[in-house]
Amino acid sequence: MSTGSKRSGRRARHAKRAAAPVIDPCPPGQIGGAFKPLTDLEITQIYDSALRLLETLGMGEVPDRLARDLRAAGARPGPDDRLLFPRAMVEQAIQSARKQFTFHGRDPSRSIEVGGDRVYFGTGGAAVQTLDIDTGLYRPSTLTDLHDFTRLQDTLPNVSWFTRCCVATDVPDNFDLDVNTVYALIRNTTKPIATSFTLAEHVAPIVKMLDIVAGGPGAFAARPFLKAHISPVISPLRYGEDAVDVVYECVTHNIPMSCITAAQAGATAPATLAGFLAQSLAETLASLVMVNTIKPGFPMVFSNWPFIVDLRTGSFAGGSGETAILNAASAQISNWLGLPSGVAASMTDAKAIDAQYGAEKGITSLAAALAGGNLIYESSGMTASLLGASFEGFVLDNEMHAHTYRALRGIEVTEENLGFEAICQSVLGDGHFLGSAHTYDAMERDYYYPELADRTEPRTWADEGASDAWTTARARAQEILDTHNPQYFTPEQDAEIRARFHILD
Repeated sequence: MSTGSKRSGRRARHAKRAAAPVIDPCPPGQIGGAFKPLTDLEITQIYDSALRLLETLGMGEVPDRLARDLRAAGARPGPDDRLLFPRAMVEQAIQSARKQFTFHGRDPSRSIEVGGDRVYFGTGGAAVQTLDIDTGLYRPSTLTDLHDFTRLQDTLPNVSWFTRCCVATDVPDNFDLDVNTVYALIRNTTKPIATSFTLAEHVAPIVKMLDIVAGGPGAFAARPFLKAHISPVISPLRYGEDAVDVVYECVTHNIPMSCITAAQAGATAPATLAGFLAQSLAETLASLVMVNTIKPGFPMVFSNWPFIVDLRTGSFAGGSGETAILNAASAQISNWLGLPSGVAASMTDAKAIDAQYGAEKGITSLAAALAGGNLIYESSGMTASLLGASFEGFVLDNEMHAHTYRALRGIEVTEENLGFEAICQSVLGDGHFLGSAHTYDAMERDYYYPELADRTEPRTWADEGASDAWTTARARAQEILDTHNPQYFTPEQDAEIRARFHILD
């Protein structure tokens, strides 16, 4: 048989498999938690230390409105106008906190359940640069990039929700930025989405825009499909007034939130990993106390994101082994508390789509998933220590997540899967398992077949152009961008939005 015939036969098999899969062997929402970097005793020590910090040091720079609410809930005055949180107050907040909630998609089939032991990969980040798909070099991110990233990930099944991954640097940093960011999301995907709000007064008008696509006044609040990313705590151990105001406004409009702690080891938190976890946990608990004081049981993702800096240079080190173990430990602690957990992984420091990219993304995302992070942020498309976002990265990371989900799925040990009879038949018959019914049954059920990864032998790879992963991913991303142009709301809805808001094209 000629090389061309072999190639066409292989392509036909791939096309058949892609067109009509029997079963998805590794869907999102696999169960995590098998990896436990901390013992129960160590978790208890970290937890007790966090509660001591809140009871002894408490929180500084507490905005007046929040201070009144916290004092009414049991907070006590401390030195330097700080507020101290008694242990009982913190533990009451943990007890009253929402343990699970639905993160809605506008398409109900795309909704996910947050909490418990299910793992989902999604996005995050505020990259100010885009890895240009044509030049392979970085340039400032634009509003067009955000639209393109949103419709690209809309096709990727292992990206379960989309938080805007880049900042449109060509839009003024005011209400126009916030409203055009949300418009880009709702125009190009029906997955669950998330964004941030610059100021609290931006929330209510944007909710009116969300109501337009949801079906009318109040429709969004009845079934919120957008989540807010907020960092109300500034390390070490103080509140940020603007972000706290956003929290109040999101509660008013029933917008679920991820309250994100993003301390940096050796800079805004201790360099020791245990000390870092204690302070970071205290800070994320301070967000939980705040939210549950404002409205007990309000849906909040406990987003304790440990960040590492290279202590020699001060540079962020998102692909480090320390990042891997700390985010895994954070997920484990959040699960121990029974809270919906959010961690960050796949934040490679690599600028190119290269070996460093793959190694750093693989180790950090797998560790976070195995530890049971419910929502794993930053996990798709991010490069250059979160300064960059990549179209090629999105499609490669989507494939990486499938492998991770397959690893989480584990090994199903059943009488049928043990294959005693199949072994006997093959040993006494053909002497191999190729073509047996047992093999065919397992082929689609138990194995994931990557679309982008090259598994051919070297001569075939060379004959087909000797493409590297970057080249292959670029072609796939470009194909999606050329063909996927969804219309997720009606012309009438679009016209109403444009009549009310300054939408930029």
